[in-house]
Amino acid sequence: MTRHIRQAAVFCALLLVALLVNAARIQVVRSESYDDNPANRRAVIARYGQPRGDILVEDVPVTGSRDTREQLRYERTYLNGPLYAPVTGFASQVYGTTFLEHAHDGVLSGTDPRLSPLPLWNDVTRSLPAGGHVVTTLNPRAQRAAYEGLSGRKGAVAAVEPSTGRILALVSAPSYDPAVLSGNGPGVEREWARLNSDPDRPMLNRAVRQTYPPGSTFKVVTAAAALDAGVIRDLDAPTGSPAPYRLPGTTTLLTNGGEGCEDAPLREAFMWSCNTVFAKLGVDVGLTDMVGTAEAFGFNAADVRIPFAVAQSTFDTSLDRAQLALSSIGQYNTRATPLQMAMVSAAVANGGQLRTPYLVERTTRSGGATVASAGSRTVRQVVRPSTARRLRELMADVVREGTGKNAAIPGATVGGKTGTAQHGIGNAGTPYAWFVSWAQGGRDLEPRVAVAVVVEDSAAKRRDITGGGLAAPIARSVMEAVLTP
Repeated sequence: MTRHIRQAAVFCALLLVALLVNAARIQVVRSESYDDNPANRRAVIARYGQPRGDILVEDVPVTGSRDTREQLRYERTYLNGPLYAPVTGFASQVYGTTFLEHAHDGVLSGTDPRLSPLPLWNDVTRSLPAGGHVVTTLNPRAQRAAYEGLSGRKGAVAAVEPSTGRILALVSAPSYDPAVLSGNGPGVEREWARLNSDPDRPMLNRAVRQTYPPGSTFKVVTAAAALDAGVIRDLDAPTGSPAPYRLPGTTTLLTNGGEGCEDAPLREAFMWSCNTVFAKLGVDVGLTDMVGTAEAFGFNAADVRIPFAVAQSTFDTSLDRAQLALSSIGQYNTRATPLQMAMVSAAVANGGQLRTPYLVERTTRSGGATVASAGSRTVRQVVRPSTARRLRELMADVVREGTGKNAAIPGATVGGKTGTAQHGIGNAGTPYAWFVSWAQGGRDLEPRVAVAVVVEDSAAKRRDITGGGLAAPIARSVMEAVLTP
């Protein structure tokens, strides 16, 4: 009898070992396959079983969570959704996440290991800490001014603090309300289809994901290259530029929008945006130095993140002399995001130093304790300080006496550059109206804001579409919002 009991005990022990081995196999060896199995809804249920952390602007939440009392319990809500959509993106139970909702999903959802009170705490307790928060660098007044300035138009605005790289405004128009994608009902699918079929592409983030020919705003880069290379030494000396200018190796004549550009000095050519002068300057500087200067400002960089990815702005590295002439006035293959052009203006305003732009000041636990902060940002010297000083002088002349008068702010020093970029087959498309600028308050020791504005389309007549007329007033309102206490 004892022998039979002993055998039964051994058999039971073997069964127990087998159960433990199988449990270990399922929970350790096969865990990933079960986690990734579409039939396993535990992770999804847990993810939406608690409120999501918030995205904050000046410590005020612009997101929230709504208790639906359903299996996927909490849905994302947005305060002023269209205003902040290019920054927050959406958090959808059906379509996933974008922009900050995606870049910091771990913190917001509570799955980031740094939110756990102890290592492996989540694995042991099988629970999630409360979602953390993401604190942005945005200035809500500047964001609102940019959004209202673009009302009724397609376009984008990017504003940066030159001394730090903090992004103060990031607006794309037309926009949309991310809340319509939050849940999982049939209405979400209808809204998704509607937004994706809209020819105005409201979900496209034009500030960082769309590139445009920068037109004459690129002349800031060409002027920088000419000054740094020593091609121009005196802002008021004649440049020997013919008008019209025959593109090298061709019979094509490049003309100007106005008179007085023949042999114009750099100061006058910059103020009145003479195409012939800057096309010739680009050729005189040469491809190597033009590419070097453009890349120092950030063109051709494929890894810019703020923390979500930014589309690559491009300056072609293999051009003949005629193509180089056109590229030097912001046409041909030259393309830039509004954020890139704000970076150009910021570098000029900051003594030739470019700070890496960033959108998130810090992430925190639900109680407010810091998880991670932006820290010191990398900086590079784009142009000589003396070159930056002369560029600031040229840009200030544009606002004081030239094509950028609509950006002037009483009591402040403002520098700018207008641009009207041609595009489409045979340049038949409605021109893009550009304005890049910086502003320094009367009591400020250095410029406090750099802005880039592009208006993609307009109801104005083609001849009336100019950066000074359409884009400069929007930039002025953004700069005033930052400078006003």
